[in-house]
Amino acid sequence: MLELATVTKGDVVYDLGCGDGRIPITAAKAYGARGVGVDIDPQRIAEANASAKQAGVTHLVSFKLQDAMTTDLSEATVVTLYLLSASNLKLRPILTRQLKAGARIVSHSFSMGDWQPDKVDTFTDSANNRRTLYLWKTDGKIRP
Repeated sequence: MLELATVTKGDVVYDLGCGDGRIPITAAKAYGARGVGVDIDPQRIAEANASAKQAGVTHLVSFKLQDAMTTDLSEATVVTLYLLSASNLKLRPILTRQLKAGARIVSHSFSMGDWQPDKVDTFTDSANNRRTLYLWKTDGKIRP
């Protein structure tokens, strides 16, 4: 997901539904980017914070116990999602209202309804599972 979004050191990566925090942590370790993870499960946030400490990237990442639908995303340059299509559809107006032109949105497995992705990457992972990633680049216009 980070590779598809062409993450760089200058990016701020928000992972909505971050779980154990692996995406923000990887963004920090591999690219030097800042990362913010958002999840509604306090146990997952605790795991993410512990993993960030173990990885030595607490100066670059933070984790928020919040609902993705109410999180301020205005500083994000990249947003990663592994949410169901219904949640992605609810996020669409939030993303276009808050993200600046040029921000990238990457979704694992689930589309954004009738939004046409800028790029689709389909591959087989190391466990022989077929995966699809979708990338959209924002243009600064608010859309439903």
